[in-house]
Amino acid sequence: MVETFRAMVIDTVDGKPAAGFREVSLKDLPDNDVLVEIAYSTLNYKDGLAITGKGRIARRTPLIAGIDISGTVVESRSAEWKPGDKVIVNGWGLSETEPGAYGRYQRVKAEWLIPLPDAFSLQQAMAIGTAGYTSALCVDALEKWGAIKPGEGEVLVTGAAGGVGSVAIALLSARGYKVTASTGRPETHPYLESLGATNFIDRAELQQKGGPLQKERWTGGVDSVGSTTLANALAQTARGGAIAACGLAGGADLPGTVLPHILRSVALIGVDSVMAPKEQRLSAWSRLARDLDKTKLDAITTVEPMSKLPELAQAIIDGQIRGRVVIDVTA
Repeated sequence: MVETFRAMVIDTVDGKPAAGFREVSLKDLPDNDVLVEIAYSTLNYKDGLAITGKGRIARRTPLIAGIDISGTVVESRSAEWKPGDKVIVNGWGLSETEPGAYGRYQRVKAEWLIPLPDAFSLQQAMAIGTAGYTSALCVDALEKWGAIKPGEGEVLVTGAAGGVGSVAIALLSARGYKVTASTGRPETHPYLESLGATNFIDRAELQQKGGPLQKERWTGGVDSVGSTTLANALAQTARGGAIAACGLAGGADLPGTVLPHILRSVALIGVDSVMAPKEQRLSAWSRLARDLDKTKLDAITTVEPMSKLPELAQAIIDGQIRGRVVIDVTA
């Protein structure tokens, strides 16, 4: 086991966040119970914000970036985990308040760990990553609410060509739902059809200011965009339906009214993947292991070396990333 390794570190320069590679020692890692040798991480929109400095993600600096880990336990002071265990970490403040994944090793709290499902390799787990795991949380939430039923009505997925949207479409179609994908990139339609989308709506249509109550179109939806897109999705949701909201790529505001909620009993379900309790995480990963077609997962995945993180981070902020990007932290 090496004593030092390269990591992508967020720092503060002239009062602004800045990220770059530097050598880190094992002694620099926090004194948590489990040391994990990281094999892969992934690239999420939040990672892009952190690395480009377009968002103040790290609440303290310096801090290793990266919100997803898949790897192998090397050392453990916890009775729950032993050396050799294959594990996953999603969220829990990694890259925000806790050192993250973009390095060869990390010490994490035992309660953050999830066992790697037998259905997936370490690389496939990061092809899923926080984006896919969040998608599963959203579908779980919609089904538990009772808002959607296979074969009944349409389910809207916004930001469809992104990580959350891609996996959401694959999961929903596997369960027999009719999925309408919202995207501004017509060239992604064949890709989204291969995942199971059966209809499309241009994202520009959902970005225009609309009335507080519009024609009922969706029994439910998964939204990773927020702002006017979410307001319109709610205004277009059928009576008793629900939208699971998990992102703000289009903005943190919500320029809508209470009318869909009080006149149509439409629910807005907030989904927080960062601090979700362990039982929700296990349920989400169980759904992924059961319903996610690994051939579809492979189709939406590319593997890139950690050395390309700066340019990849800019690409995801610019909306140029399709599907999922796995980061090989050894390269």
